[in-house]
Amino acid sequence: MKGNKWKTLFFVLLGAIVVVLVSLLVMMSIPPKDDQYNGANLNEADYAPFKVSTNKNDLNMLINHYLEEEILDGAIDYQVILDDEVNLYGTLPVFSQNLQLKLSFEPAAMENGDIMLQQKGISVGQMNLPISFVMKLISDNYHIPDWVVIQPNEERIYVALTEMKLKSDVKVKVDQFDLENDDIDFTLMVPVK
Repeated sequence: MKGNKWKTLFFVLLGAIVVVLVSLLVMMSIPPKDDQYNGANLNEADYAPFKVSTNKNDLNMLINHYLEEEILDGAIDYQVILDDEVNLYGTLPVFSQNLQLKLSFEPAAMENGDIMLQQKGISVGQMNLPISFVMKLISDNYHIPDWVVIQPNEERIYVALTEMKLKSDVKVKVDQFDLENDDIDFTLMVPVK
């Protein structure tokens, strides 16, 4: 009788583990909800505009310095490299391993001064994972500022530069973001009131 009791408890424990694993797999396969972002309306009468032109090399240095100083918390490393597209390189924790990650995006300057990054290419180690799944993992595992909205189902990232918190309440608007021709123009909106 005692042998059957332990055998029964073993199978109950095994069943519980299987239920937990199946539940995790089902939850991971359900498409994530997308956060929608419409961008903010900037009251331009309260700001003095200053036009800034730059190039990819200088912007690469600025972006990665900002990531290092303001965003990265040490748990997960990533960097952004601009060439003819926007590339995000990093590691992605999947179960107990860190997989090498590269996402490529086609940038588009929005009329309100923000940037839309449409996903163009992806590589995650040697695995073929759905793009929306990878983008949801990035959203859940990387420290991302509030003004960056990952929209996995649309396979894009909305970068609300007009909402980025800078010192002295300076705002940034993108005027031109043409990486192929290295033509990158911003307007810095400096508060005057």
